[in-house]
Amino acid sequence: MENESQNESQKQRPTSLSDPERWVDEHGDYLFKFAMLRLRDESRAEDAVQETFLAALKGGKNFQGRSAEKSFLVGILKNKIYDHFRKASRETSFTDLQFYDDEESDRFINEGLSQGGWIHERGPQEWVNAGESVDNELFWKTYRDCAGKLPEKVATVFNLREVDDVDSKEICALLGISESNLWVMLHRARMALRRCLESNWFAKP
Repeated sequence: MENESQNESQKQRPTSLSDPERWVDEHGDYLFKFAMLRLRDESRAEDAVQETFLAALKGGKNFQGRSAEKSFLVGILKNKIYDHFRKASRETSFTDLQFYDDEESDRFINEGLSQGGWIHERGPQEWVNAGESVDNELFWKTYRDCAGKLPEKVATVFNLREVDDVDSKEICALLGISESNLWVMLHRARMALRRCLESNWFAKP
């Protein structure tokens, strides 16, 4: 019985991509938003999506139904985005380590054994019912607004590590940064996002 169910599932699984003329209508918006979150530039995002569709046309024979069509296209788009990051890392520095340094320095201990730690009364506030916000679309709009304020290089590192779950060593190789730079940038990004969300979401009645 179990074998029959598996065979039936395999029969129903698509083994080829749908009509390419439908890709824009069916997947265009999702792919564009995916690219915008990571590239933060409409022109770059549009180019990446167009390149994704072209690559899918050329490599459609590799689909073979092993993954959903959208997942197949997202996989190609990720590679296009990573190609952009590799090129950018060769042209510009990814060491944006002074981010929020002046604005946030009064929150940390400046010397001694505890250097770099939070000054307790100035540290993060406790978020009340934080779990309920995850299902609130307005919360995610606020999050996107806050994330949009991050410097481009810091946002790139944060999205690769926390959104796409890319391995730290792979990020360092991709962007041409050291592991210590990576952790500083991640720390600054988390801190800035937390402060922005505290002010624009959790502090509101």
